[in-house]
Amino acid sequence: IEQLYAGGEVATFKGQLKLPPFPASAAGPDLRQLVLGSEGRMGILTRIIVNILPLPDVNDIHGIFFPSWDYASKSVQALAQSQISLSMIRLSNAQETAANLALAGHAQQIKWLKRFLRFRGIDPELACMGLIGYIGTARQARVARSEAGSIIRRFKGVSAGKRIGDAWKKNRFRSAYLRNTLWELGYAVDTLETAVNWDKVTITMNRVEDALMHALEPVNERVLAFSHLSHVYATGASIYTTFVFRLSDTPQKTLDHWRKLKQAASQAIVKAGGTISHHHGIGRDHKPYLEAEKGAVGVNTLRQMFAYLDPNRQMNPGKLLP
Repeated sequence: IEQLYAGGEVATFKGQLKLPPFPASAAGPDLRQLVLGSEGRMGILTRIIVNILPLPDVNDIHGIFFPSWDYASKSVQALAQSQISLSMIRLSNAQETAANLALAGHAQQIKWLKRFLRFRGIDPELACMGLIGYIGTARQARVARSEAGSIIRRFKGVSAGKRIGDAWKKNRFRSAYLRNTLWELGYAVDTLETAVNWDKVTITMNRVEDALMHALEPVNERVLAFSHLSHVYATGASIYTTFVFRLSDTPQKTLDHWRKLKQAASQAIVKAGGTISHHHGIGRDHKPYLEAEKGAVGVNTLRQMFAYLDPNRQMNPGKLLP
């Protein structure tokens, strides 16, 4: 690709594929999609346009606690379908909430938080923590917080204020360092994700976690798994699952265990009707499950396009399809 359409330019491929600089077009399929999401298999992004916007007056994240997953998931579904202007909605299940609080490192503050939750009728062992982002002008954020608050209260949610949100923003990128520390202590940690419609969110989350926790039982190993909804939409949500397992005595055995875990979780996702990848991409790990999502006709269409656009297999071969 010599140029890629980027808000006002023309792309050419082999001197034939042209994407005119129109703001919108109904003249057939959007050929940019051949490149976008192909992981370099059918083209490479060479140029982009970035829109720069002023920083908002308010960009706050508030912590919310719900008495159970049922109340919590119904609340974030209602928020996602309400069209309230929110910058983010993130919801941890009870296991992940417990892990987050344990890793917070402020024992006395967590102790007082649990007392507060009990006082408000929430069992800390069953509590699910949500993070809600309010953004915009001071008035816009105030209106959004008021409208969201009425929905949160309807599902018995209790606000814990900005402190938890501020702590999350401060610590959210430290997980990579924690992963390295866990490795040194003898444990491996990885993540995976999917997306499903709202009616399948809870059952898919449970099936994925269950598959992970039982995948290594034949070798007498236990696995810790917990999840959160990382992205929510009017129609459904992304389920993001973390799993921790013990390192084996050899790197090969550890890799074999990871493969069993990845396969078990992927099969559970496919069986539940979820996408094999919400935002992690395909690469090599997810290739065996692409046909379950695209269908035989879709996979064969991709294969024919590869043969035409890249007959010499020079463009990142091995990705998407064998």
